[in-house]
Amino acid sequence: MPKRLAVARFWFAGNAFSPIATTIESFRLHEWSEGAAALEAARGTETELAAVAAFADARPDWDVTVLRCAGANPGAPIEETAFAAILADIVGGLSGQRWDAVYLSLNGAAVTTERSSPDLDLVRSVRSAVADVPLGASLALHANLNPAFAELLDFASGYRTYPHVDRRATAARVLERLDAVAAGRSRPRGAIVRTGLVLRSFNMRTTAAPMAEIAGEALGATIPPVLDVSVFGGFPYADTRDCGAAVMAFAENDVAAARSACDLVAEAIGARRHAFRVSIPGPNQALREALRAGPGLVAVTDTADDPLSGGCADTPGLFRALLEIGPQGQTVFAYFADAQTAERCAEAGPGALLDLELGAKTSRDFGARVPIRARVLRVTPGRFHNRGPIEFGRSVDLGRTAVIDVYGIQVIITSRCVPADDPGFYALHGIDLSQTRLLCVKAKNNFRAAHEALCTRIIDCDASGPASADLSSLPFRTLTLRPR
Repeated sequence: MPKRLAVARFWFAGNAFSPIATTIESFRLHEWSEGAAALEAARGTETELAAVAAFADARPDWDVTVLRCAGANPGAPIEETAFAAILADIVGGLSGQRWDAVYLSLNGAAVTTERSSPDLDLVRSVRSAVADVPLGASLALHANLNPAFAELLDFASGYRTYPHVDRRATAARVLERLDAVAAGRSRPRGAIVRTGLVLRSFNMRTTAAPMAEIAGEALGATIPPVLDVSVFGGFPYADTRDCGAAVMAFAENDVAAARSACDLVAEAIGARRHAFRVSIPGPNQALREALRAGPGLVAVTDTADDPLSGGCADTPGLFRALLEIGPQGQTVFAYFADAQTAERCAEAGPGALLDLELGAKTSRDFGARVPIRARVLRVTPGRFHNRGPIEFGRSVDLGRTAVIDVYGIQVIITSRCVPADDPGFYALHGIDLSQTRLLCVKAKNNFRAAHEALCTRIIDCDASGPASADLSSLPFRTLTLRPR
């Protein structure tokens, strides 16, 4: 009789300051799948479910069942009814059946309108449904961890890269350990140590100090009986008591060894806490720096409106500053998520001249709308496949989109708020980045995975927005920010 593995996925990071509501429709538009179709769609991609598909193909002694897989781009806290539906689907699918292992693909930084840690609530519900069945989970590097995770899970591991290019590899580690436990190996014991530090993510890339050094400490601490040590930077925009940097470790039947490894790496984080303090220029200063750069593509990233940090692709600060300096060679602005304007451009068609207002459609908390006159250049159906390396092969649907000319600047308008981190996003809109001089993009660190090699410089800027680097500018209600 084959062993039975249940798989479920709940991937979302909540931003308490985002004006974009997160409903059940947010998940249905981004990721809402189950069964064999979910695995088939994931094959060959760089995602967690691709690791599950590879596991199923390589191990005929396992029968893999994919339950509800739900994911949405970061945004405002999830409507409670939406989370309740996801939870019911997953727990209902588990209940009353025999399982030999359960794998959960989680983000770890979700919030709902009523819950501060729905990821933990999901794990608790799953544990209750499957009793002592081996239970493992993968988590994003920005998870906000409550120590209870280590008590409920038999094994877990977090992304080791930022930009996040190892989602598939992270899932594979968890599946390998679940396979070993199901085969009779002793169950690992876990520990989580929170540092008490609220870190900004702008200096958290794992390719450079200080995070590269901390990752090295975690690797050095992974010696028998320690099986895995994961570093979590946290996601302060969730505004919960669990926000902050933490370390998680699992050891073979030795919780003391796991805790010692956590303590060692937590100390390394604390010793480098000042290195996470970074000075992010405002949009005007960032653009002036871009103009002083040498030849080649220069990107200015509007980090405070990064969709993967809960941004809404709607704040006008960087765009207004760009209009003040005007086009610099071929200049691209990516982008505004504005379904009404995208539809209006599509109805008018290429060549049409329109009077429009851009930005501040979802909220005027971060600046006023910008009135402009634009010519429609191109219209697209808004669909492409990621070219990677992040989530290579994944299908993306932006809704209808348009490219408009605004006083010599090419501006992309989409119907949905989706990261502009993949080369396929620009190819869809007929933009050749090799011929572009200045790219202003609503993005942050993940943008660098595919574009750092194309740019002579990438300059982060901090305009007003729901994911501002200046945490003191945001109206936190729960999280207490202390000088470090």
